[in-house]
Amino acid sequence: MDTPTTSPERRKYHHVREIFDDAYELITPFFAKENRWGNATLDHLAYRVLRENYPELSFEEVHVLVVAAKRVFTELQAERAAGT
Repeated sequence: MDTPTTSPERRKYHHVREIFDDAYELITPFFAKENRWGNATLDHLAYRVLRENYPELSFEEVHVLVVAAKRVFTELQAERAAGT
């Protein structure tokens, strides 16, 4: 009989997951099209804001937050544009 194996937890950055919603609210304005400068996003400001508000985070954790937040923001914008 085969027994199901539990794969080890591969996810890291558990603290990042805990603060994602609050961090997302802080940095989403930097992804908006109307807030671009020379047609470039202001992601670098998102990094700065996160480092100022969450000084305990490593650079890697800040990067994970920015990338994940940008992905969520982009997906939500696409859904809104599609009318769903």
